[in-house]
Amino acid sequence: MTTSVPEGIATPDELHTRIGTLRLHDGVPDEETTRLVYDNLDFQRAVQAYLSSIQIASMRAMRAGILAQGPANTTIVAFESMMDSRALFLTPNTTSVYMMSWLDLSDGPLVVETPPDVLGIIDDSWFHYVADFGNAGPDRGRGGRFLVLPPGHDGEVPDGYHVVRTQTFGNWVVWRGFPVDGDPAPAVRTTRERFSIHPLGSDPVEMTMVDVSGTELNTVHRMDAALFDEVAATVRTEPPDGQDPEILGLLASIGIRHGAPFAPDARMRRILADAADVGAATVRALAARPRDEEYYLYPGERVWQNPFVGGSYEFLRDGARLLDARAYMHFYATGITPAMSMAMVGKGSQYAVAYLGADGAPLDGSETYVVHLPPDVPAQDFWSFVVYDNQTRSMLQTDQRLPGISSARGAEQNADGSFDVYFGPERPSNGATNWVQTVPGRGWNMLFRLYGPLETWFDRTWRPGDPTRIDQGGGPAA
Repeated sequence: MTTSVPEGIATPDELHTRIGTLRLHDGVPDEETTRLVYDNLDFQRAVQAYLSSIQIASMRAMRAGILAQGPANTTIVAFESMMDSRALFLTPNTTSVYMMSWLDLSDGPLVVETPPDVLGIIDDSWFHYVADFGNAGPDRGRGGRFLVLPPGHDGEVPDGYHVVRTQTFGNWVVWRGFPVDGDPAPAVRTTRERFSIHPLGSDPVEMTMVDVSGTELNTVHRMDAALFDEVAATVRTEPPDGQDPEILGLLASIGIRHGAPFAPDARMRRILADAADVGAATVRALAARPRDEEYYLYPGERVWQNPFVGGSYEFLRDGARLLDARAYMHFYATGITPAMSMAMVGKGSQYAVAYLGADGAPLDGSETYVVHLPPDVPAQDFWSFVVYDNQTRSMLQTDQRLPGISSARGAEQNADGSFDVYFGPERPSNGATNWVQTVPGRGWNMLFRLYGPLETWFDRTWRPGDPTRIDQGGGPAA
């Protein structure tokens, strides 16, 4: 009883591959080949686990940064005189008053009373969206009482609250207030008077506000193999129901499981270290040099990028997860809300990122660049630039406390209504006032923000000039 075997079903006894020569005996790998393929399988899964869980590590680092300032549920971490470059925080702006707390729902539901006139969000420990509050929330900017219910809560839900359910016990609460005539004090004062966290059925408790402006606060995750330890700390303690089983499966395949210690042996530690190096280089490539055209704002050009492609805060398109977009966003920035992916004329904000100059080379802190903004910048409210350190994705640390420039803070306009903004280690000798300092020998990237973006931004009939290298006098570089 025989039949012909169609081509492609059988595996040859010897295969020459990128991981070496693989030898099999009529379909059964020998011992050395078995070792090679299992090492390779663990490495592949570790790289994919790194890219698929960078958001979990990011939130774990945020939690650590907040709790270093005081206990959960009773501490407000506030940048009372604005966030500056001493803080390690992923791509913040220099125009908002950042404030945040950490919720711990281990003992049951919590009431969060929020201040008016803020942009606030709640994200869970998986870095999934839970709720908006403030100007984009159900309280419509008036401030409100939010009842946050923990995983599995099936008790009675009283009236009189904006009710939200979360799938993790730990949750990040962050909000941005707005300076009044450049003064952050009114926003801080309103938060001090109105924001509170307390158990359901209890009176509001006094919150402790910790001013971290000008201090060395770190909320940025590891990029080496210790990232897996950050991820494992969350997976071990948070309910798995709130996470994608595919991600949990990847993590389980490398030893990260709910309710269990993460204890890789020496062999696995070597593989994880190698995978972390490859993962770090990969996600940095996704951010600095995306290969897909949809990341670039202008067809055929590879300078200005849109960091939030796909139109979905869940990174979904036609039922498929945009894996590269998710990894890029969580590597580069922080905070998940539906508002981040909305394109609304005259409302919200839009972003453009540049890692490279007009010459295609990475932006160099030793060089001087100019970006020309043509007349009629399409921002109903204002525009701004902020520069970030490529390594930390935090504000670049220079002699300037706030490494950016904004039309709301007196950017000098040319006679024709255009602007020229200079970036370099020293102010150009042409006397330009629109100057953001960089650091010789250190790479950087810039984020151009439009607040209240107008139609000419969305239809691409207006566009910023590319960062163009010039000499210190303001002329073209040699």
